[in-house]
Amino acid sequence: MVKKMVADLIHAGMLLLTMWLQMEAAAAAGTLKVDLTEEEGSDGNTISHLQTLVQRLEALLVQGNGSDVSLRVETPNADEVKVIQAHSLVLSLQSQVFEEMLVSRNSSTMVLRESSDCAAVFDKFIRYLYCGDISLRLDQATPLHKLASKYQVQSLQQGVTQYMTQNLARDSPSGHVAGWYEYALQAGDVVLRDSCLQYLAWNLSMVLQSGEWVTISNQLLMTLLQRSDLVLQSEMELFAALEAWIIQNEPDGLTVENALRAVRYAMMPPRELFHLQTQSTVLARYQESVRDLLYMSYQFHSASPLQMAKYFDVNCSLFVPRNYLSTVWGSPWIINNPTRDDRSTSFQTQLGPSSHDASKRVTWNALFSPRWLPLSMRPMYTETGAMQPTRVEGGRPRIIITPATSSADFAGVNFQKTVLVMAQQHGKLIVKHVYNFHQSTEENGDFLAEANLYRRTSDYLIDSSLFLHVVVKPLYQTLITNKN
Repeated sequence: MVKKMVADLIHAGMLLLTMWLQMEAAAAAGTLKVDLTEEEGSDGNTISHLQTLVQRLEALLVQGNGSDVSLRVETPNADEVKVIQAHSLVLSLQSQVFEEMLVSRNSSTMVLRESSDCAAVFDKFIRYLYCGDISLRLDQATPLHKLASKYQVQSLQQGVTQYMTQNLARDSPSGHVAGWYEYALQAGDVVLRDSCLQYLAWNLSMVLQSGEWVTISNQLLMTLLQRSDLVLQSEMELFAALEAWIIQNEPDGLTVENALRAVRYAMMPPRELFHLQTQSTVLARYQESVRDLLYMSYQFHSASPLQMAKYFDVNCSLFVPRNYLSTVWGSPWIINNPTRDDRSTSFQTQLGPSSHDASKRVTWNALFSPRWLPLSMRPMYTETGAMQPTRVEGGRPRIIITPATSSADFAGVNFQKTVLVMAQQHGKLIVKHVYNFHQSTEENGDFLAEANLYRRTSDYLIDSSLFLHVVVKPLYQTLITNKN
């Protein structure tokens, strides 16, 4: 009964607070009385004193006028205590958790136990509840997200998540993306988790050169190593970074073995494999753990892929390329003023990663159309002999990549084309999108759907140019026959 009475009082107080704030805002602007009720024939104009209202609320918090609850923020194993004079009505309006705590409290003081990082930003958190805005730094994002999650302030939680996903490329002394990923994994924030993981995978070559790489956890390391969409210079670059991580962190033997077995040794030419076996201290210690993979990789380089496919599962990860930036696998493509007209380019790649195909080259023709429409959406021309344009207004960007010639060497191979779309964020050129297709980006349906290439300030345009990188990945077909 007592709790119900307190809850009713809080509800009534909320109404009174709203009326009081409206009166305060009106007083600040003079004795102005405006009927904002829309009537028939009104022109829809609105007079707003929102800024004044926010200022009044902030003053209410700073000065503590009318405060009816003290928030005592304590940190375990620390002597420092932070006391904030607050108003139960505002706290209840913004947080259901606070509302339940206020209903069940026994005194005018509520003791809140927070970690040191959360206690350091608690003032900011409470100010957000009063004012609805917040300024923050990279190192404050995680504790603010923790507080928003703990007290169920969804608007702040979503806002901080958005801030974090938009600042993955920002510079920080020791890196922050891996830490944000670990936090998101623990907090169950799927959007933040996937955004961090995608950024790390698509910009791995840059991450490997940073100090953040050696700080990543065992779990994150294995998650990255198992992905085929990693963007990096070569598999050798990945192995060198993995070796540095192992030396720095000294993990248990099982972790090292699992990590080394996730390397795709078949994507390294034989000279690099030989270098690893003779120069790598880590591989010298754990060579028995990967001996079978090295043996299969040497076989892969000594026989034709078609011959290999008869005896081995060439669809396993050992034989699947990642997104390598080396010129052996593709080519950068910079398109100046991409909305102007169709553009084309040609480039060559090695037929496949096997040394058996090292001397064989494939020439590829690529065509970029800024405004392409499928036949079903093009205007109909009924006049006999009328020419239908191949490019019409209102279409969407498209890329087609085809081989310049056909060859018998293509037998048993599917060529997956991958287009990496770059964007500029916080002064860095990062991979923003990755599109995989067989011949045309039309197969995806969303190629550059978010990029407004007509806007000069678009993140996708650097000096009025669209930066792409095309990768061609040969995927082999297994020809193993079942033996009865």
